[in-house]
Amino acid sequence: MRVYIINADDLIVSREAPAHLSENEIVVASLDELRAGRLNGKRLLALWNGLPGVDRLSKVGDREALVDRLWSALEAMPDPQPARASKQAAVIALLRRPEGATIDEVRAATGWQPHTVRGMFSGALKKKLGLAVIPTKEERRRQADRGLVSG
Repeated sequence: MRVYIINADDLIVSREAPAHLSENEIVVASLDELRAGRLNGKRLLALWNGLPGVDRLSKVGDREALVDRLWSALEAMPDPQPARASKQAAVIALLRRPEGATIDEVRAATGWQPHTVRGMFSGALKKKLGLAVIPTKEERRRQADRGLVSG
């Protein structure tokens, strides 16, 4: 299923509706839903002019005709590509296991050098994502014991 999430600033093409919507967002999956949506002419015009490869309009003119043109252009857009699995996601999955993961296990899964793994722990996971990585020393090897705790 293909849905369009329209908010104050963006038009997002998605494979599924989000779990929660803010008060300024609407989800549209059909022409009828677009027609029934609470979009004024100015917003419809901004959506149209924001689409790639369309002739820009300066006036709305006939609202129903613009909605039809907008829907046709939306349907012609390419499908969203699924996000490819990232190494960061793989590392997080390893650390979330009950036994956690050693630096060597993370290295084997990612192909990274030890300093890159340590940098990932301190930079991306702790500082950027705000996750708590709990280090332990077992059998003279450092391990992120019990994985991650949301911070």
